[in-house]
Amino acid sequence: MTENQQITASTSEPEERALESALRPKNLHDFVGQPRVRQQLSLVLEASRIRERAADHVLLSGPPGLGKTTLAMIIAAEMNAPLRISSGPAIQHAGDLAAILSSLTEGEVLFLDEIHRMSRPAEEMLYMAMEDFRVDIVVGKGAGATAIPLEIPSFTLVGATTRAGLLPGPLRDRFGFTGHLEFYATEELELVLRRSAMLMDMSVNSAAFAEIALRSRGTPRISNRLLRRVRDWALVHGIEQIDARTASAALDMYEVDSRGLDRMDRNVLEALCTKFGGGPVGLSTLAIAVGQEMETVETVAEPFLVREGLLGRTPRGRIAMPAAWEHLGLAVPAQAVQYDTPGGQFGRQDSTENPSAS
Repeated sequence: MTENQQITASTSEPEERALESALRPKNLHDFVGQPRVRQQLSLVLEASRIRERAADHVLLSGPPGLGKTTLAMIIAAEMNAPLRISSGPAIQHAGDLAAILSSLTEGEVLFLDEIHRMSRPAEEMLYMAMEDFRVDIVVGKGAGATAIPLEIPSFTLVGATTRAGLLPGPLRDRFGFTGHLEFYATEELELVLRRSAMLMDMSVNSAAFAEIALRSRGTPRISNRLLRRVRDWALVHGIEQIDARTASAALDMYEVDSRGLDRMDRNVLEALCTKFGGGPVGLSTLAIAVGQEMETVETVAEPFLVREGLLGRTPRGRIAMPAAWEHLGLAVPAQAVQYDTPGGQFGRQDSTENPSAS
């Protein structure tokens, strides 16, 4: 997949990652958006500082790119504590976790990204570590195995997950504070962009900020990525003051349209509307029509299209919503307006349902 095909989901190069890190806010005051989570978290951290104890364990959930890693770094900075970063997929054995926990210092913040992907044995060891600040190291095998208790310093675990439903209840209940991050409003993204443009010493007017924010899918990470692409386009074309026309031309070149859809998103909608008459059509058939894997269509394109009200998921398959036809500049067929009515496609079950349809 080329950058043009999926600019909003591409993996940053090392230089891009370094710049992205430099744009991260360093404290809660500078963190834009998520007002409720920010206020609640501020209270938790302030109470911990007053008690002079490590903060309660924190679980942050929500879609990618909304600031979970940034908040973990802010928690460590606000508590004036060192930060240790790891991830669930990297901890596949209880011994991996024991090695990390045994090397922690008093009050240290341990950040585990994608914590729901941690192995079950490590998960069970983490229960005791979070609650009693100790772990049992098993030495030997079979009848001769011996459990040696190992005391560990009090620490703060910050877990991040994009799929909170996959976390087992016993682990979820051990977090003292749980915050769910929501998608950003356009006005909040404009504030993010203003701060980033200032740090990158860019000259951008208000209309350009609004244009970029509208195409950012409600996600700060995407906002900053698109801002860097606009910066590059303006640099190559010798433009010093970036306005709405410049931003629009740059993002059009990268095939990110006025609603934030990229080439693959539009391919899915165009196939659904023009090849299958708006559906319903099974996921596997739709994926073949756009030349992508089923998992790619389901996990990369569909969530945003459904959230924008452009695509619907029914028991019989995927359907194009009226907004999809309008966005593509096509006439809305009469049956499309019936999809969301009790007697429409959403209300009908099909005994011959295709397993790949839902």
